[in-house]
Amino acid sequence: MLQHTPEVNHISDIIKVMNSGVEFYHEAKGKVDRSEYTSFFNRMIDAKESAVLELQKFAVVEKGDFETGSDRMTEVRKVYTKLVNKISPESSAEHYVDQLEEVEDKVLAEIDRALEKDQAPECEVTLRRIYTRMKECHDEMRMLQDGIVH
Repeated sequence: MLQHTPEVNHISDIIKVMNSGVEFYHEAKGKVDRSEYTSFFNRMIDAKESAVLELQKFAVVEKGDFETGSDRMTEVRKVYTKLVNKISPESSAEHYVDQLEEVEDKVLAEIDRALEKDQAPECEVTLRRIYTRMKECHDEMRMLQDGIVH
């Protein structure tokens, strides 16, 4: 009887969202004139870059090469934020934080989607570990968002 060996699924999509998130956080650092956000944004960037590095070996299994692409919806959020900030630059921090919180939501949703699929055991363990870190990022971003909005 043949034994089923699970594959890896949906890893490239997660990496694309994280790549776009890293770019978006870098952009936010340059546009938001609040130095207290710099270390916060740097922590988010570091967490995503670290997760991408961990996931790349699974992307190679899934697609045959490293994933370097971006997520289309995250790119749309970046464009939207730039447009809104041209119209109303005094609320730049609020717009960036709102859109970055949405990116954090998307990261968690993509990892959830991957965990619903059949994954190789090592990949599943890695995804669960990364999910925990990304949930912490999400919760920190939500607290920052609540602090700005309220």
